[in-house]
Amino acid sequence: MTERVVLAYSGGLDTSVCIGWIAEETGAEVVAVAVDVGQGGEDLDVIRKRALDCGAVEAEVADAKDEFADEYCLPAIKANALYMDKYPLVSALSRPTIVKHLVAAARKHGASTVAHGCTGKGNDQVRFEAGISSLAPDLKCIAPVRDYAMTRDKAIAFCEEKGLPIATTKKSPYSIDQNVFGRAVETGFLEDIWNAPIEDVYDYTSNPATPREADEVVVTFDKGVPVAVDGKPVTVLQAIQQLNERAGAQGVGRIDMVEDRLVGIKSREVYESPGGIALITAHQELENVTVERELARYKRQVEQRWTELVYDGLWFSPLKRALDGFIEEANQHVSGDIRMTLHGGRAVVTGRRSEQSLYDFNLATYDTGDTFDQSMSKGFIEIFGLSSKIAAKRDQA
Repeated sequence: MTERVVLAYSGGLDTSVCIGWIAEETGAEVVAVAVDVGQGGEDLDVIRKRALDCGAVEAEVADAKDEFADEYCLPAIKANALYMDKYPLVSALSRPTIVKHLVAAARKHGASTVAHGCTGKGNDQVRFEAGISSLAPDLKCIAPVRDYAMTRDKAIAFCEEKGLPIATTKKSPYSIDQNVFGRAVETGFLEDIWNAPIEDVYDYTSNPATPREADEVVVTFDKGVPVAVDGKPVTVLQAIQQLNERAGAQGVGRIDMVEDRLVGIKSREVYESPGGIALITAHQELENVTVERELARYKRQVEQRWTELVYDGLWFSPLKRALDGFIEEANQHVSGDIRMTLHGGRAVVTGRRSEQSLYDFNLATYDTGDTFDQSMSKGFIEIFGLSSKIAAKRDQA
């Protein structure tokens, strides 16, 4: 029986060439799998037909936008996941979504190997292969660009030689990865970290410096899940899409950073995540209102570790799975409304309300009606500072 390889297929030049390239290099049949995580672009049926025209024996396409939003973006929102305090894991979240579909296709079609189009110096090769090995330890992985030195020049030559139905016109100066949660841009003139991004880099966001009226929005959460925008019920996908549009129109969610890649190099990345940044900003503030102090302090440590695990491609790892349970529990009272003003590239919280609120007006107020017994503070401070006071006496002796 002929070996089969399942290929993560985007419909572009590189992965289209990979179909014939893999067949020639390995003698295997190729099954192409395309997963829609809200990246936009061509219709899935067009992509499926192209895969077959390029030599795939089977081609599967999956509309995974709701799955991606519910099972991958939502946990990131609950975790306030910002790698290096900035990056909302745009690409890192989509990879395990795709991995699940690749493994399912490998089982369905009796494949022994999964292939992807990643290079040998990025994070995505790790995310694909660590994810695949966690779900299916028996499957092998290959990466033609990395393993067979499939350069773009070679890909174009192969495409023209075989007469593949793929345009080999001028390449974008950038490497771009996008989905409904955001957009990642790198390479080209951005590799000089002194160069500022130009407006051409951006697609999900408008120039925040352009004068325009501010936009006020109210996001409603139930146990950490965004369930309404301006009082109208939404799915998680709809919440992201609506805030992509509204926050994006105000230039919210632009990120320009030098990032620590898993493989040990620093890389300049430009991101856009208007919906992601707006939702995380709102969620963080609602946690400030509803989550008890010690739990909130510890959760911030958990959030950082959770984010690092996801960035590093360990979505399916035992530690990440265990931390999921903590984050879910910590979100049990994160319900209520957050009002934000979207303007000038920022999402600024201006109002909060929650039936689960731990904010007590009568304890917090400095006006008449204050129920806080200030007489207790003197003794509290004496005890709280006692160990430091004793140590200071010793050190000053």
